[in-house]
Amino acid sequence: MWTNEYTAISPLPARAIWNALKAVHEGRLTYEGADTFVLHGPFAKGTRVSVTPMGQNTFEATIVDLVENVTYADETSFGDTTLLFRHTLTPVEGGTQVTHRLEISGPSAGEVGPELGPQISGDFDVTMTRLFEKAKEFEHLG
Repeated sequence: MWTNEYTAISPLPARAIWNALKAVHEGRLTYEGADTFVLHGPFAKGTRVSVTPMGQNTFEATIVDLVENVTYADETSFGDTTLLFRHTLTPVEGGTQVTHRLEISGPSAGEVGPELGPQISGDFDVTMTRLFEKAKEFEHLG
């Protein structure tokens, strides 16, 4: 298995960040550098999602974990390799800690992970900063 994660703290409440994260994954919100998402059903565990990274081909993922205001994870497989993307929101003093994690697993993970992983997760810090900026628009929502 190959993993990488990025963690940052926002002064915003978890609900605001969650609402922005949900809007991105529902295809209602986008920002520079963000993947484009199209849901094929409700925002719920088991729903398929078409994901188009900027400048790349679309692939299919499945929501595998979803707990409102706490965690969102989707998973996609390419042959014998599985990519799991997870956002975890944790209330901390003064705001919310958010961790974006990528796990690459499967028989080829040891070979594929070190090359593909940094290409995928190398901008987690930038995309999280942009997510936090957009989340400010959702701060007033209950």
